[in-house]
Amino acid sequence: MSRAPDARLRTVMEALVRHLHAFAREVRLTEPEFELGIDFLNRIGQATHDAHNEGILFSDALGFSTLVCLLNNGQNGATETASALLGPFWRQNSPATDNGGSIVRSATPGPALFADCRVVDPKGNPLAGVEVDVWQASPVGLYENQDSTQADMNLRGKFTTDADGRFWFRSVKPAGYPVPTNGPVGTLLEAQGRHPYRPAHLHFLCSKPDFKTLITQVFVDDDQHLESDVVFGVTRQLVGDFRPGAGVPPAADIDGPWYQLDYTFVLEPGLSTLPTPPIR
Repeated sequence: MSRAPDARLRTVMEALVRHLHAFAREVRLTEPEFELGIDFLNRIGQATHDAHNEGILFSDALGFSTLVCLLNNGQNGATETASALLGPFWRQNSPATDNGGSIVRSATPGPALFADCRVVDPKGNPLAGVEVDVWQASPVGLYENQDSTQADMNLRGKFTTDADGRFWFRSVKPAGYPVPTNGPVGTLLEAQGRHPYRPAHLHFLCSKPDFKTLITQVFVDDDQHLESDVVFGVTRQLVGDFRPGAGVPPAADIDGPWYQLDYTFVLEPGLSTLPTPPIR
């Protein structure tokens, strides 16, 4: 390692090798176990393709993704909306949608949801011109790229905050869902006796020049798996208030239950960069 010209590479690789060797010594790793582990890593690569990232899912299921997220975000404490996992289903080219528009692009069951959100700086000043990417699974538990019955880009949209820092949209109330279990991560969860469920949530990615990109999730407050999220992604700050609608519904076509969500996101000054999409 000493000849590596990149100092950070030396630091990371030295620590990685040191901890890998310590791990093998601690558990007295057998040769069959080592071979099983290598095969497991190979299967992760084989299960990854344009529409699914098994590597991200594996990292999520170990709580490693959340740890990296927490180590690199929220250094200002309560002044920044808590960050959360990007997840394996973000697509960068979601369609631009006017404020007040719907991200429901094909027949999707479930109660209507009307979200009214704001984006502010750490002092509470509204931030105009923030690009906000929103995506979610359908109430049957599948993102549109997993489900041939949904239209392309169903339940995905990209909004821009107005002068008051607001963006608002219509969707359906999300439901919890199991992560994909037909690959090696599913085998691991079964071997560990763990359930595969994520609590219901909406994904948000907020970006604006000169502000640190915020990647986060807002969870439905009555979900039964808030305390046992399979990817360890829930913090108290990320639990939203999904209130049952009362009075006259905001749209004339609503003839059943509907919900409202108000939520404020806080961006801190910093470098605006977008992550690499895990799928296309």
